[in-house]
This record gives sequence, C-alpha cells and structure tokens, in this order.
Amino acid sequence: MDADLDTLATALYVRVDDALKDDPALAPWRPEVGIAPKLSDAELVTVAVLQALLGFTSEARWLRSARQHLRCLFPYLPNQSGYNKRLRRAAGLLETLIRILALDTASWSDDTWLIDSTPVECGRSRPTAKRSELAGWAGYGYCASHSRFFWGLRLHLVCTVAGLPVTFALVNPKLDEREVARDLLESQPELLSTRAGQTLIADKGYASAEFETFLNDHGVHLLRPAYKNAPPRPGARLLKPFRQIIESVNETLKGQLDLERHGGRTHTGVATRVAQRLLALTAAIWHNERTHQPALRSLIAYDH
Repeated sequence: MDADLDTLATALYVRVDDALKDDPALAPWRPEVGIAPKLSDAELVTVAVLQALLGFTSEARWLRSARQHLRCLFPYLPNQSGYNKRLRRAAGLLETLIRILALDTASWSDDTWLIDSTPVECGRSRPTAKRSELAGWAGYGYCASHSRFFWGLRLHLVCTVAGLPVTFALVNPKLDEREVARDLLESQPELLSTRAGQTLIADKGYASAEFETFLNDHGVHLLRPAYKNAPPRPGARLLKPFRQIIESVNETLKGQLDLERHGGRTHTGVATRVAQRLLALTAAIWHNERTHQPALRSLIAYDH
C-alpha cells in the first residue's frame, strides 16, 4: 500500500478508536454477552474509508483486494455478507464521525459556506422505479446541469470553501431546495447558534424572501445570483468562483468517490454508502490539513 494511504489509514484508525473509547455509545449496539467481533468498529470504519478512496464499488472485489494487500493492517476481514451487515449497522457511526473529524479541522471555523444539491441516481428502468424498495423516498427529478431526467434522490450538501462537509441530507428530488436547506439548519441549531456573520453562497434555486428572512434572523447572509430582470445583488462578482468550487466538490464525490455508483438498493444501503463517501472526503481533508498539504481536497495521494 502507498505510504500516504498507509499514514492516513493509521491516523484515521487511531482517531476513530479514541472517539469510541471516549464515548462508547457511538458504537453500534450489540449484546453485552456474546462473541466479540474480530474486526473492531474502528477497523471497520477505516476499511470502509479505504474502499471509497481506492474506488472499489464492489464490496466483494474490495475484500479480495484488501486480503491480498492490506493483511498487514487488518489480520481479519469478514466475507462480503458480514462486511455489508456490519457497515449498514454502522451508518449512524459514519455520520457522527463526519462531524467529529470536521470539528478537528481549522476549515470548520470558516465564515463562508456553500450549499447545493446534486442527483444521486438509484435506477434507470421503469420496472426498477416501480418495484424498488426505494420507491416513495426516491423519485423522478431533473438535473439542469446535465439537462437530463433521473430517478433517485438528491444529495443536499452544505460545505466550507475547502470542500469540508458541514451537514447533508438525502431527499426526494421533488422537494423544494429551500425547504430542505431550512430543515437542515433548523434540525441542527448548534450550527448557527455561534455563527453570527456567516455567509451562505447558493444558486437561484434558493431564492426566497422567507428563506432569506430565516437566515437573516440567525445572523447569516445569503449570497445568491439575482433574477434576470432584477437589479444586481451585493457580492455578485464573488459568485462565479465560489459556484465553481461547489461544482468541483460534487465532481470529486462523483468522479473520484463514485457517488452515483453506490449500488444501494435499500434505504439503509443508500444512506450508508453516501455517508461512507462523505466520510472518505472528510477524512482526506482532515488528514491533508494535519500533514500541511497545499490542496486540502486532493485525493490523488490516496487513490492507488
């Protein structure tokens, strides 16, 4: 394994293990009496992050490769079925660790956030849309960036300028972006309680007097493009470079972390695989910052 990836894996394992020792309640529930798992929760999380960084969308192929190349780090690896069950049960842990690692970075205190949504396709055929367990949660939507319709979900992501995930939600693509953004921020009041003067950069889809009033009441300034026939809004010259950043973050998730090739077929399966990729992105930024890398969101050192 490459030295950079080995260093990240070791640092991540130690950080996750420390977090679980500090708060054992973070770990997935298991009976007090029984056989202890051979693969610890910290090892499971580390293996899952390495899978995402190395671009393995098939769990079976990933475990075969890991047994061959990572035996020195992980003496025991379960079969595909066991790995899948353990990972789905750890979905809540993955989401919690995204926040724990983010809080460990200087980027977390950035006074500028970016918000956007991107499609997470879950199927293409009509029979899939009718029979899938995701029906009802997933639905048909339109991606203006690529001028195409899709069936699946939308990932709504709030991140810093460095691409560090702040909060996210997976929702039906027909839901209003402004409502989802407000629900995200209202459900986690600690995000805005100490953020007076925060700037939130968004696109025209978030234009709403009600949404902007909500943000202003919490000391957040919304920076977005003006409507075509409306006068220019303050800060318009800053929008283009910042919009390119959020598009670049989405491309990192899709192009390097295979967000749309998640392979999830159930609610828990999709949520777990999306959280797995967001945790991999967060871990890379966290480690790059700690090792003083010039590009915090670069995954190049970890994809081989």
